Amino acid sequence: MNRIQVQGLHHVSLVGSTRASAIAFWQDVLGMPFIFEQPNLGRAAESHLYFDPGDGRLITVFTDESRTDAGRDAPREVGSLEHIAFNVSRATFLQTPDRLQKLGIDFVQRDRGFMDSIYLRDPNGIKVELSCYKFETPLGFRDVDVLIAAHRIRVSRGDHHITEAHLTDAIEQLMGSRDRLSPDR
Repeated sequence: MNRIQVQGLHHVSLVGSTRASAIAFWQDVLGMPFIFEQPNLGRAAESHLYFDPGDGRLITVFTDESRTDAGRDAPREVGSLEHIAFNVSRATFLQTPDRLQKLGIDFVQRDRGFMDSIYLRDPNGIKVELSCYKFETPLGFRDVDVLIAAHRIRVSRGDHHITEAHLTDAIEQLMGSRDRLSPDR
């Protein structure tokens, strides 16, 4: 084989404005602890801030005290980042609209069939999605295992998109694939 096999997302780096703006959004709004800061080794004028999104990986933001918040939507054209999605618990998801309203942050809430989403923007217009699956992944499986099975069920039925019915049937199918104590059970 000649492909380079990746093993997961390492980190995401964004271009931000100031240190205070980055900390105010990523830590104070989204609850990502500010881990450390060091100079950007590729650009002397910039600092490199590191935040923990909750899974031990990193979100990093390049800052420069001479910049100001963009105050506009980030470009959405070929080669641009569309959005970054973060996992939140169902309990957090249900509380998020009230909390964003209290902070005066605009957002859009969407039902995506297999997950629920809330979209908002950072001070530089980068779209951020807060996502919550509509299922609990059975022990011994990954979220993606449920989604692959649900997708296959959806396609076999000719349905438009994944719904809760596909998720339920996918989980049942996955659970049925486990070894049984005896063949007659």
